[in-house]
Amino acid sequence: MIGALRYVMAALLLVGGSFGDISTEASERVVTLGGDVTEIVYALGEAGQLVGRDLTSTFPAETANLPSVGYFRQLGAEGVLSLKPELILAASAAGPAEAMAQISAAGVKIVAMPDTYSPEGLLRKVEITADALGVPEKGKSYAAKLKQDLETAKSAVAAMPGRPKVLFIIAAGGGAPMAAGTHTAADALLSLAGCENVFSAHSGYKSISLEAAAAAAPEAIAMMSLTLDNLGGVEGITQNPALRLTPAARTKRIIARDGSYLLSFGPRLPQAVVDFAKAVRGEAAQ
Repeated sequence: MIGALRYVMAALLLVGGSFGDISTEASERVVTLGGDVTEIVYALGEAGQLVGRDLTSTFPAETANLPSVGYFRQLGAEGVLSLKPELILAASAAGPAEAMAQISAAGVKIVAMPDTYSPEGLLRKVEITADALGVPEKGKSYAAKLKQDLETAKSAVAAMPGRPKVLFIIAAGGGAPMAAGTHTAADALLSLAGCENVFSAHSGYKSISLEAAAAAAPEAIAMMSLTLDNLGGVEGITQNPALRLTPAARTKRIIARDGSYLLSFGPRLPQAVVDFAKAVRGEAAQ
């Protein structure tokens, strides 16, 4: 088991790493772990190979018809193996490593996606997924279309005015809100949308104080829809001790979208970037 675990962890560090060779032979029983991966399978027209997915795979709506194996970061090997998969297409953060080792030891091929948040990373995920599903030509065709859509989105953002200062809140439990710094999906989204991350001096996620938020003076505050609900909606933001003194709270420029839409860096990325870029500039704020 120790050897298998080391094998899994080493493979996960590879960009587009896989457990077993990626072949061009179609697999009939596929489980996806990660909403971005599942969306790619559907975009390729290969949903017929799916026999299961994780809880974050909620788009398109048809995913609800598939059995769920739980949250992709907290998997149980037994639940996954009960679906008798031949291939697992996994986000890089799928785990825990022990569960992935058990799945691999059972003879199931696992293909891991790149651990990057970028247009290039998305295109690579498409190619890896298509190759693993045995449809490489579909992958090349779809990647070409997606690349064009990403270039169109880039041009659209470049034509938008200004560089809004944005605070992206990633979580809001009982304590102070957590802000996204660099080396995060949120920071990558802000960059693509032509925005300034007001917490770029920090790496990862940090709790924000009243003083820090006020000094950062964000023109817009962005978050996932669930986070906004947890904060009590827009009115809750305007009354939150750590946020109420910001320009964004005073003007109620609060942007909230589904997390998988904004941050998974899946096939909807071109649309999400333009949507978000408009919203933080006040063109489509929630």
